[in-house]
Amino acid sequence: MKQSSQQKIDWASILSPQSLVYTICGVALAAIALEAFMLPNKFLDGGVTGIAILVNLGFGINLNLLLVVLNLPFLFMAWKIIGKTFAIQSGFSVFLLTIVLHFLEVPTVTEDKVLIAVFGGFLMGTGIGLIIRGGGLIDGFEVVTEYFHKNSALSASEITVFLNSLIMLSAAFVFGIEPAMYSILTYFTAIKTTDYVVEGFEEYTALTIISKEHELVKELIVKDFKKAISVYKGERGYLPDTFHIHHPCDIIMTVVTRLEVHRMKLAIQEIDPKAFFYVQTIKEVKGGVVKQVGKKHV
Repeated sequence: MKQSSQQKIDWASILSPQSLVYTICGVALAAIALEAFMLPNKFLDGGVTGIAILVNLGFGINLNLLLVVLNLPFLFMAWKIIGKTFAIQSGFSVFLLTIVLHFLEVPTVTEDKVLIAVFGGFLMGTGIGLIIRGGGLIDGFEVVTEYFHKNSALSASEITVFLNSLIMLSAAFVFGIEPAMYSILTYFTAIKTTDYVVEGFEEYTALTIISKEHELVKELIVKDFKKAISVYKGERGYLPDTFHIHHPCDIIMTVVTRLEVHRMKLAIQEIDPKAFFYVQTIKEVKGGVVKQVGKKHV
């Protein structure tokens, strides 16, 4: 009986140069964020890392030990519910982070707390994003979020906000309001940076067009804008005042960058001022020719 993809350990993926480079660079940046910015100023991140910092600063327990011990239950959950490859990559990332933190010594960069919060969050977010792109993570809260999201009516973002709010409230109780407020700034800077690193800075848009001049629109998109299209057979019409009047047409869908949307809409309206279209933001595109910009309409 074949093992499922979750049960198999993909050593080729774990040991691939790309995965290792992403993980090592991500761990290095996260360690710098902790040592140079966050720990000296009692600024917290969210998740397990935030809990580890809170316990370390509050009770003096070794941070490296806390990172390993607190992440172990979540790595076990990841092994069971997400996959063995993911769990091993995450375990390697956590272990590597503790090694780097043990040997890393970084001098104080600045005394400005706003800069510390922003750049600490930026480095932490970049590090986490690179580790995720490498196939793992350094914070087990993501596993908990995924588990409860699948087994409850709550969204992943609601669960994340709730759990991290408890951490920030604890920080306010232990260290005072000001460090907690800066910790919130650090956390939100980190999560936004992580989003950009994981999803990319380029935003893509799916543009769907319904037009009586569908043949001309298809030619415009493919020949002038150099974009691939998908075509669905459908009908146009069904307006409130003329519900019984409808005509067969091709429904055209294409993917463009956000910089091309406006130009394409204007070009389509020149062909058919009554064309109907709608746009949808999409997070990731694989293959195709979405990054090519046609010589016309630039």
